[in-house]
Amino acid sequence: MTNAVEVRHLSKSIEGSPILNDICMNVRQGEVYGFLGANGAGKTSLMKTLYHIIFPDTGTVCLLGETINKGNNPVFSRIGSIIESPVFYSHLSAYENMELHCRYMGAGYENIMETLSLLGIAETAKKAVGKFSLGMKQRLALARAMLTKPDLLILDEPINGLDPQGIIEVRELLLRINHEYHTSILISSHILDELSKIADTIGIIDHGAMLAEVSMKELTAKGIDLETYYLGLLGGGEKNVEPYPHGN
Repeated sequence: MTNAVEVRHLSKSIEGSPILNDICMNVRQGEVYGFLGANGAGKTSLMKTLYHIIFPDTGTVCLLGETINKGNNPVFSRIGSIIESPVFYSHLSAYENMELHCRYMGAGYENIMETLSLLGIAETAKKAVGKFSLGMKQRLALARAMLTKPDLLILDEPINGLDPQGIIEVRELLLRINHEYHTSILISSHILDELSKIADTIGIIDHGAMLAEVSMKELTAKGIDLETYYLGLLGGGEKNVEPYPHGN
């Protein structure tokens, strides 16, 4: 089966300082992959290289079976994303911002209200985004990412700015999308507990290096919680679980 995301030996330096070091990653088709690391560990930098917002110095990236090169990459039309802080036209309404995204993606408008409703912001469709709270903007960013029913979602800290109830609702929505539409999801966070509730596989990055890819099912079978595994990995302690190999 083709991996939804396949990264091989990817490295990147900026002004002589390495920010990503020989990264390998495998996100299997149809799974939720939790990308875990402290702030500044390299999560966002890697996600930017997937989209070639940042161009890697070495290594390859394949998304949905297509190798990503400089220039036009049609496979991006099958991917929804949130990378860093979402940007909108603040003077336009939520609906108008979604319309612009549809035009950019070459899609119709028929899913706009349904998607806004899924994220609980349909009643604000005509409200200027500049008047939105941080949590509402984050919900709108998720709606935009999901609007075209993509095959792959790449979500960088999507629960930032949400209150506890909002976090629960987004978690349940992502699981529903994954289960009903078999959408592959790569989701980054530094919140261990939240990733443990949603992810099939966890990838752990620290100081720009991928430390491990491990199955949550295997951790559970071994009676090891994610926090214990994560802290043991960073501290060099006993993990008791073999991580997936992440490169050839």
